[in-house]
Amino acid sequence: MKHIFVVFLLLSVIGCNEKKQQADNESVEKTVVENTKNDNVVSLNNPSEENSQLPRLYSNGTEIYFSWVTKKDTTNFLNYSKYNGTDWTPKTLVATGNDWFVNWADFPALAENNGTVLTNLLQKSADGTYTYDVKLNLFKDSATIKNNFILHNDATKSEHGFVSILPYKDDGFFITWLDGRNTAGGHDMEGEHGTGGAMTLRSAIVDGKGTISQRTELDNRVCDCCQTSAAMTANGPVVVYRDRSEEEVRDISIVRNVNGTWTQPQTVGLDNWKIAACPVNGPSVDAIDNVVAVAWFTVTKGVGDAKVVFSQDGGATFTTPFSVSTESATGRVDIVVLDAAKKEAALIWMQPKGEDEVIYLLKVNEKGSIGTPVIISQTSPERASGFPQLEKVGNELFLAWTEVDQKITTIKTAIISIDKL
Repeated sequence: MKHIFVVFLLLSVIGCNEKKQQADNESVEKTVVENTKNDNVVSLNNPSEENSQLPRLYSNGTEIYFSWVTKKDTTNFLNYSKYNGTDWTPKTLVATGNDWFVNWADFPALAENNGTVLTNLLQKSADGTYTYDVKLNLFKDSATIKNNFILHNDATKSEHGFVSILPYKDDGFFITWLDGRNTAGGHDMEGEHGTGGAMTLRSAIVDGKGTISQRTELDNRVCDCCQTSAAMTANGPVVVYRDRSEEEVRDISIVRNVNGTWTQPQTVGLDNWKIAACPVNGPSVDAIDNVVAVAWFTVTKGVGDAKVVFSQDGGATFTTPFSVSTESATGRVDIVVLDAAKKEAALIWMQPKGEDEVIYLLKVNEKGSIGTPVIISQTSPERASGFPQLEKVGNELFLAWTEVDQKITTIKTAIISIDKL
């Protein structure tokens, strides 16, 4: 976990903290997205306002849950709201604080399970830059069940973050994160290494009352500050993440829970990307039954690349990865499986286009692209533009991203019919 590395191998790529602020807007108006070259992309007002960023989306198949962070003066506000296809619910204030670690790449996650919502924030545990804990907040129908409780059971003043959450069983959640308890506060900076041990990948189960169990170490040495991603297969949860070998090869790996037992880490794509610091550019995974799609960023011969790969057996084996980027990509990918029978998915990624930075959307299958890339919006290559989000609701794709105008951040949301891709 270390936001600081900056891979200026391409136009932008890496970074850390920025601004955010809060929102109120329950009206829903749809207009064509500005600067979009496809009229099928339709913008959607959302409950955030100026100085908001760090959007996170979660779809339960029929509704979209949307969280964001806003900053007013020195105080941060974490909110979420639900969109049912017609209206937004009044926003729910999760928490406020002036002691959070607020980071462009390590943003709050959320998921919903039968009306119960779990989300997280990062709260400073000491004065060090990279000393913070994962705090959880649990809600039922917007009412607090348990607030500001700590995820991990170590007492170290170290990094904890890059959380992914999935609904699990009746009213619980599967959660995975990067855990720096073995780093002793060490932190990878650009071109150098922390003095502590390695970052670890861990998981746990949180039930509907906020009880945490089954805390498990999944990998004892991983890349320090790339996002994790998790999906539920017919066999159980899978987690994809950027691994880290002793030789500093930082390729994408997967661990799978099969019948209650975690597998050993397996490399998804043998990129052999050797880099002496964290690229702050994690993978994305999604699944329907045992059809799994993974997207990630890598660098080949100094050129940024966005890649995709499919699995038909819950992530046990994969097809040959293929590239979707047409030039040197910035990455920041997200992917959703559209159709398990057709083995189709949609993904978004960021890539320079002339002097601009744009968000692309593309439909793919296991053999490669099956559509023309759609430009969702122009955006900024700055760190504050963050990581765009993609979710599927019925026959539509729902997107969220952050736009930056003279350091003012605004969250945009839009929809597009899958039939239009």
